Amino acid sequence: MNTAEWILVAFLSTALLVFIIIGIILLVKLIGLTKEAKKVIIKSQDIASNANDVVTNIKGVTSIGGVVKTFADKYTDPKYRQTGKEEQDGGEE
Repeated sequence: MNTAEWILVAFLSTALLVFIIIGIILLVKLIGLTKEAKKVIIKSQDIASNANDVVTNIKGVTSIGGVVKTFADKYTDPKYRQTGKEEQDGGEE
């Protein structure tokens, strides 16, 4: 082989080595980025679910039916009922 051919082969093999190393580094970084993106997606799904629960609770409290249901539950729940002596006194001390 000629000197020019050796120089060209050396230049191309060096460039290929650099591109392969850069490609491996970028591939490792991309895998790490996809793992982080997956964590962010899972966290955002949890946040959206919690926000949906909050909206449902607010909807129940702000609607007339929800308010009536809340008061009905409060007054029909045994832990809120007055016991014997408190009923006779009218609940006042």
